[in-house]
Amino acid sequence: MTAKSKSRTRPALHAVTVLALLAGSAYLTYALRVQEQAKAPAVQIVVDKNIAAGIDAGAAGAQKWERLQSPDRSVMRDGTGQVLATFTDSARTATLTGPSRTFTEPANTTTRVVTENWVRLMPQPWKEGAENEQWFKEWFKKYFGSQEDDIFAMAFQYGDQAPVKKDPQGVSYAGDAAFGPLNPAGSAGNDLRLEQSDFYDYLGTPYTFRDGTKKQPQTARYRAMDCSGFIRTVFGFRARYPLMSDDKPGSGLPRTANGMARSALGADVLPLKGVGAQDRPVSIDVIQPGDLLFFKLDARTKERLDHTGIYLGTDTDGHKIFISSREEANGPTIGDKGGTSRLDGNGYYATTLRSAKRL
Repeated sequence: MTAKSKSRTRPALHAVTVLALLAGSAYLTYALRVQEQAKAPAVQIVVDKNIAAGIDAGAAGAQKWERLQSPDRSVMRDGTGQVLATFTDSARTATLTGPSRTFTEPANTTTRVVTENWVRLMPQPWKEGAENEQWFKEWFKKYFGSQEDDIFAMAFQYGDQAPVKKDPQGVSYAGDAAFGPLNPAGSAGNDLRLEQSDFYDYLGTPYTFRDGTKKQPQTARYRAMDCSGFIRTVFGFRARYPLMSDDKPGSGLPRTANGMARSALGADVLPLKGVGAQDRPVSIDVIQPGDLLFFKLDARTKERLDHTGIYLGTDTDGHKIFISSREEANGPTIGDKGGTSRLDGNGYYATTLRSAKRL
């Protein structure tokens, strides 16, 4: 073999080695998901009840305010001490108590989420004493007890077999969403579908961001949204939280899970310490319905967080559950394809959770 042929062989061998390492990483990720299914512990059944029965919309009587820490927040209670609403400093997300609802996804799971939590966005971030400001009084009067679509209702409008909803212009803004188009180089458990489908891809319409950046939808991504695209669809396009065109620092929601997790937006209820297994939060009791969750799933993304979802609360089996858009389920799901949707125990998503933010 000549020196010249050796020089050609070495890059080829190097490329083969890199591909082998990437394939090994993908296989280990897939294997971990498969093995974790039965690890979550059994817990007590949660009884369905409606503690909000009889609460009038905008009721002003017998309200008591309490300040709590870790994170700093204001809690509104009724005369019996029942929590009516929670408002966290620096966050626009508010959790209100309202009529009981049940969310299901029969195609992918038997689990049910029965909840009295209604998650809404306030027009501005909360701060101590905001309960005395006029903007809050008007907002609270309008939304406390209201059954207008909230974050949870919107999120489930993109799940399996969700019916299509159209705006007055005929644009389909809700309905069963895919994760993304098939990856020509992928396979089951190994990048089967392409990422990077955002809300404007799902809509099939161009979108101009506040910084003037205009994005064009890709035909192959129509009716699709990846994990961060799902968050941007629900919180941004639907609930009107400002959106960024990329991951650069700013006042809007970044494009990726990593950008969202590392942004200065909202309140970090589970601060990010790192992406390694040792950085799994010791306790997650502080999270509340509506919080954004951030995961480290794939070694190939190195220091980047690579998955995000919305915490829903406990299901009727008592497990902490979330919804996210996933490649394996081909769209938003609370099911167990690609890993059990539980944050308690030692399942796949429980062990890969790294941080949580109240937007």
